[in-house]
Amino acid sequence: MATCINRRMRAFKRWMKHQSIQYSDALDFIIQQQDQQVCVKALYNIHEGDLIATIPKHTCLTVKSSAACKLIEDFCLEGYIALSVALMYEKSLGQQSPWFGYLQLLPDRNADVPLLWSVDEIDELLLGTELHKTVKEDKALVYEDWKACIVPFVESAPTPLNPDDFDLEQYLAAKSLISSRSFQIDDYYGFGMVPLADLFNHKTDAEDVHFTSVSSHSESDTDSSENEEKQNDDIDGDFSADDDTSSSATEILEMIMVRDVEAGTEVFNTYGSMGNAALLHRYGFTEPDNPYNIVNIDLELVLQWSSSIFSSRHTRSRLSLWKRLHFSEFPSQQIDYFEISSDGEPEVELLKLIFIILLPEKAYNEFDKSKATLISNKKGIILSEVTETNKKLLLTESVQDALLSLADIRERCYGLRSLEDDVEALKACPVTNTKLYHSLVLRTSERRILQKLRAYASAGVHFLKVCNGSTLKKKLQKR
Repeated sequence: MATCINRRMRAFKRWMKHQSIQYSDALDFIIQQQDQQVCVKALYNIHEGDLIATIPKHTCLTVKSSAACKLIEDFCLEGYIALSVALMYEKSLGQQSPWFGYLQLLPDRNADVPLLWSVDEIDELLLGTELHKTVKEDKALVYEDWKACIVPFVESAPTPLNPDDFDLEQYLAAKSLISSRSFQIDDYYGFGMVPLADLFNHKTDAEDVHFTSVSSHSESDTDSSENEEKQNDDIDGDFSADDDTSSSATEILEMIMVRDVEAGTEVFNTYGSMGNAALLHRYGFTEPDNPYNIVNIDLELVLQWSSSIFSSRHTRSRLSLWKRLHFSEFPSQQIDYFEISSDGEPEVELLKLIFIILLPEKAYNEFDKSKATLISNKKGIILSEVTETNKKLLLTESVQDALLSLADIRERCYGLRSLEDDVEALKACPVTNTKLYHSLVLRTSERRILQKLRAYASAGVHFLKVCNGSTLKKKLQKR
């Protein structure tokens, strides 16, 4: 196995040289023993600002550069479906593809992306997580896209195509590679596979290299979008882009160091600021202690809690009032769920909805058109003026109890295993068991956020008691 992948790496380096892809001799491509994947390390010290690679845009595998471009455009395929077809087409050509030297180094698919997991694995490993429902929906949509777009494309192509090269399994494989390896290039090429750039691993908020696209329609450089690509960069100052006499400055991608990296250290890229759910969904991995983790509480779950306490009529009327207030401030913003941040803080709209649901009947009936809601005869809150910075004003004891109940309801979505069970399972799980390991990291990170939500609710009530205590003290002093 090691001999085989080393041979493919040598072939890839020869291919890069033939394609005028240049990279610093400070970069070392290491085959990792546990998964036979490639990572990039520094052979010697690399410094901030060093240009470590230049990649001609025409060497990127995109719809525009693929031999299947006319077929794809004539059939009016776009976006990820179009790029998937281009990738499947080039793979079907084998050694006849201009990208064979690059494609033979890639895995056939990214099996760690949940889209490629079986339904049983999804139900078992992702139960309760942010990805459970999403991935199952993804699988259904991918099948619909394949049946509605890929099958007719193959059947109607003027050039005979082998259906086996474009079957559902090949489409899923292509989607998994594009999801985890594609970059935004520019307005002309769109997004696509970028050789060399996709070898750099991700590290949140700690990238060493920056992937820069020089726009062919602009005099200024533009960074590739974090939502549709990876940003990779590494290069020693041994050469400059001027060495590539076949490409102008508008026809290349550059990788530039954004910090110093010592010899022997891995050189990291960043794919953007994403929580573990997004990382696992798109790239097939997670990170411990990821500061961008979140948990969502669905609107339906809030309504379920409300209906367990109040009548259906009560719940519907309070929901209607909250929606009117919300849309008066944000006319085009539909809310189906509420985000709980990594530190356990709920977004303010959740607190507003809970507060309205719990309003005493008299206060609800006397609700002022100016959005001033009476908590008592002497104290009021204008809901439109409650923001993320002062939202603890809404944390009455009843709102606190509601948050604790919602945390418990959301917790039950993970099944019978406790958080402690998941933590112990994670400790015992080898990293090489990638599906189980990363699903456990996701589960534990989400459930710890729910713990913090409970702490936030309790602390909020303490905050109110302190404030009320201070007010009472002032009143007593006045007497």
